[in-house]
Amino acid sequence: MAIPKKVSERLAAGIRRFQPVLASAKARDVNESDTVIIVTDMLSEVFGYDKYSEITSELCIRGTYCDLAIKLDSKLRFLIECKAIGADLKDSHIKQAVDYAANQGIEWVGLTNGIHWRIYRITFAQPIDSELVEEIDFMSLNPKVTAHLESLYLLAKEGLTKSVLEEYHQQRQAMSRFFLGAMVVSDPVLEVLRRELRRVSPGVRIELEELREALVDEVIKRDVMEGDRAADAKRKIARAQNRSSRSRKGDEQAQVAPVVIPAPIPPPSVPPPAAGGASATPTA
Repeated sequence: MAIPKKVSERLAAGIRRFQPVLASAKARDVNESDTVIIVTDMLSEVFGYDKYSEITSELCIRGTYCDLAIKLDSKLRFLIECKAIGADLKDSHIKQAVDYAANQGIEWVGLTNGIHWRIYRITFAQPIDSELVEEIDFMSLNPKVTAHLESLYLLAKEGLTKSVLEEYHQQRQAMSRFFLGAMVVSDPVLEVLRRELRRVSPGVRIELEELREALVDEVIKRDVMEGDRAADAKRKIARAQNRSSRSRKGDEQAQVAPVVIPAPIPPPSVPPPAAGGASATPTA
């Protein structure tokens, strides 16, 4: 992904600035409140959010509070749950924030202790769920490594505004084992496999269902083909194939549309000649 130069420089400077701060805080084992202060400064100085208008704290969620939230154009875009710098992060720590985010239509939730950052994408389904999209260890980042800066850019204001995080999530989904597994056993891919098998073994008759069963039962791991994420991948592929099928049908109909030949224009009517060959002339 392309990072604007000014943003790249800010991210690199932020790594150099906050790695010693985090190391010192870790050595002192600072509490959660002090960790929130550090994280707020990082959101401002590293990730580029305005501390006074775009970062809000102690957001009330059903009687409890989410530590921090990002608000852009007066709309909540990202909820962040903070833990003490020495705490181990667990998925259960964000349950309350995930429930609130889902009810409010907020797609992204973060969990951090200042050093470790986790980014979750909310799944709007029944039941509400969340998917871990990216995990960053701030202390292991190198300001000279482009891939490390790209990880931070996902959380930066500029990246969030340009939907870079959403694009990254879609790419991760497309390359997940669930999506690839569902793609391998889809009809278009099976057709290609069957054609190649016939080319390698002439005369062998292989049906699509027979090939699909062999892949599912003997080649692909069971956990890739079962469960909610596998079912979701199958639904997405099916929808894409249906759209493609409708598009092809529309193109075929357009190509074979009948040619309409206009009816011939009748000649102008001519009055019949008068009896005796004389022209019919009105008399006075």
